[in-house]
Amino acid sequence: MYKKVNVKKDDQVMVISGKDKGKKGKVLVVSPKEGKVIVEGVNMATKHTKPRAQGQTGGIIKQESPIYASKVMLICPKCGKAARTGKKILDDGNKVRYCKKCLETLD
Repeated sequence: MYKKVNVKKDDQVMVISGKDKGKKGKVLVVSPKEGKVIVEGVNMATKHTKPRAQGQTGGIIKQESPIYASKVMLICPKCGKAARTGKKILDDGNKVRYCKKCLETLD
């Protein structure tokens, strides 16, 4: 079952709860099936890798882990604040997102 996700890939978001609260970053991957997103520089986890090919080195790397989409809030590019979003249908029939603080369209 798909969960409602209010952000898209390449959106600027702010984390609103958890250990990374207040951090900002760009959405790299959206997974609506799980209701999770991967945000650049947020929820970093260490991963131990083995060398797989000849000449490749193993080691410990840090990479982003998914977090629930309900823990992030979209940052409006016009007002620069984290704001709730709504959806409205324009006169030409297109459905767009808008910022509920400054009422500016986002898409």
